[in-house]
Amino acid sequence: MSYTGPEFDSPAPRRRHRGAMTVAVAALVPGALLGWLVYEAVGDTGGPGSGRTEAKAPSTPQASPSSASPSSAKPTASSTSPAAEPAPAPSAAAPLSGKVVVIDPGHNPHNFQHTAEINRKVDIGTNWKECDTTGTATNAGYTEAEFTLDVARKLRALLEEQGATVKLTQNGDRTYGPCIDERARIGNEAKADAVVSIHADGSGTGNRGFHVILPASVHAGAADTRPIVAPSRELGERIAGSFVRVTGSAPANYVGGGTGLVTRQDLGGLNLSTVPKVFIECGNMRDSKDAALLISGAWRQKAAQGISEGIVSFLRG
Repeated sequence: MSYTGPEFDSPAPRRRHRGAMTVAVAALVPGALLGWLVYEAVGDTGGPGSGRTEAKAPSTPQASPSSASPSSAKPTASSTSPAAEPAPAPSAAAPLSGKVVVIDPGHNPHNFQHTAEINRKVDIGTNWKECDTTGTATNAGYTEAEFTLDVARKLRALLEEQGATVKLTQNGDRTYGPCIDERARIGNEAKADAVVSIHADGSGTGNRGFHVILPASVHAGAADTRPIVAPSRELGERIAGSFVRVTGSAPANYVGGGTGLVTRQDLGGLNLSTVPKVFIECGNMRDSKDAALLISGAWRQKAAQGISEGIVSFLRG
């Protein structure tokens, strides 16, 4: 996702939280300082094509695909889907037993082959916007769609281990999309307890770090985010805190004022949601130091772990 074009709002004033919430938010201050030192050390090893040897990501059990594509969509070859293995049945004692989480891997690897379809305008409540985009990519060609799908699958495995029922808005098994309005609808119809849309940014060189995008209070047309603003902020703050701690990455240095949080009212995926939902931009694909992290399978596993721990903290209260 890129910040070229759409307007975004300044983060809403921070408010005080009690208990576990304080721990999660507090991690952003000392954790960000420590995380930045680690972040600089990792980033300085070079970007794509530097010949750097990367540690392999820890193996995680592959669960059967949970894509929520409509019956009208035409699936592509199954080569894009992970090996199908039955997910372990959650025990009654599993911490997330009975919880539903929807993971939205931003964009679709096949979108670039369907430009006419993804350029079709859809109603996002405040105005009309393109169905979807192709997303961004690193300078070496590693695409945002590849990144988001890999992190989403890793995240699904982690959450299913905790007993959650997990659904993906797409699993690389659709010809394109889904459109942003349908992405929101999938979470709404699942009555999800939490929805996370995974992205990577396409900002300028030197712009580094992650940020979590929260829904603004919107009440226009088909959009009414007022009931989900507060729980979505809590979800976003918990994810941001755990992301700093697990990945060592710092909050973005170009948006959010160092908080790692940004509020926007121009994203249909947030405007049309009726359940708690946030976006996370895990890093900037156009900066060589961030790109060196994003292309690493080991780092993507850490990203999934950080997001997972934030979701678990939110759902357990």
